[in-house]
Amino acid sequence: MRRGITGPLLFFFILGDVLGAGIYALVGVLAGEVGGMLWAPLLLALLLAMLTAGSYAELVTKYPRAGGAAVFAQRAFKRPLISFLVGFSMLAAGVTSAAGLALAFAGEYFRTFLDVPTTPVAIVFLLVVAALNMRGIRESLGANVVMTIIEVSGLVIVVAAVGVLLGNGGGDVGRVLEPAEGSAAALTVLGGAIIAYYSFVGFETSANVIEEVKNPRRDYPRALFGALLAAGVVYVLVGLASSIALPASELAESSGPLLAVVEATRVAVPSWLFSLIALIAVANGALLTMIMASRLAYGMAEQGLLPSALARVLPERRTPWVAILVTTGVAIVLTLVGDLATLAETVVLLLLFVFLSTNIAVLVLRRDVVAEEHFRVWTIVPVLGIASCVLLLSQQEPIVWLFGAVLLAVGVVLHLVAQWNERRAPRDGAAPEQHDGEQRDGDGVTRP
Repeated sequence: MRRGITGPLLFFFILGDVLGAGIYALVGVLAGEVGGMLWAPLLLALLLAMLTAGSYAELVTKYPRAGGAAVFAQRAFKRPLISFLVGFSMLAAGVTSAAGLALAFAGEYFRTFLDVPTTPVAIVFLLVVAALNMRGIRESLGANVVMTIIEVSGLVIVVAAVGVLLGNGGGDVGRVLEPAEGSAAALTVLGGAIIAYYSFVGFETSANVIEEVKNPRRDYPRALFGALLAAGVVYVLVGLASSIALPASELAESSGPLLAVVEATRVAVPSWLFSLIALIAVANGALLTMIMASRLAYGMAEQGLLPSALARVLPERRTPWVAILVTTGVAIVLTLVGDLATLAETVVLLLLFVFLSTNIAVLVLRRDVVAEEHFRVWTIVPVLGIASCVLLLSQQEPIVWLFGAVLLAVGVVLHLVAQWNERRAPRDGAAPEQHDGEQRDGDGVTRP
């Protein structure tokens, strides 16, 4: 692939993946968990995310053409089922994340323009995203920079507006140290970190574009750590500003918490303008997530890991229409049975398994020496990364484990169906379906 991504573009790519949608949606949920100490779980989540980012930095620069946690798992463990589960966890996390973002889109930000029930809007939103996905959305890195700037501008407005509020003698700085009532501060912060962690996920997808980075071994660690630190600083400032502007109880009641913060400052920022920025952030996140999920499902079907029907494409658009319909259908079901907090925690649960695998893979692959110099993280970092994943997994609620288990069980069933079809095809004497642009070798293996 052509190496056209510079260090700054990679920085914005990762920042755009991490920043935006999560914080716009989850400040209210966090306030209900930790009270006014919104900054604390965000800071803790940043530190935990940086541990796993260190493992990604080593593996991506060590294998700059490998790309992806599932490939790292295959290299390290050499067990197809493990690499499948890692890949499917990424897929399930993407679909679940899109469902949560659909609920966030349909909340108070949308009701600024039209007051309608949340569930129908969320379903229509996912169908519109699917239609755009079917047409073949091509997001350039230049467009990603623009979208990232729009997302950041909304967060800057929040911080600046609360700064004006403080300057005018308003707000309450003391609220930033008030924990949730009736709970130990340390435990609530740890519980909140599970939700806050959702705001930092997205950096792991950067492994998929490493083949297009001009100087991956130099630029990837800089862009990765720089983007996470930048997002963390912005998130902590937004958390502080939100607590200063409004009591935790009011934030927790709002599905558009940052809009409520801006309105509380009485700064002359039109509600419709801020809501539009928030909707752009959430919609862009959902669209990119569903594009990733549908392509991942398509790719896994091409490899025989999922049923081959998921690899069917539209003749003209060349988009994976079956994968798009199936992933959209699952996301719609999730919006009907889950709330935003549960869906966000399910995304974190699924990705924690991915991150756990990656942190272990770093240690296992240390014995695999490569000729090229690459980023090497201190051994204690992946060890702490493993411990952090186990710690966060231990804090998950039973309902979240149920959601995650059901999604993975569906994946295992689909994987078994795909394998059964692969074994049955030669006996039936029928060649597997061939897609345009492919040819079959004498051994029956599909080659692009």
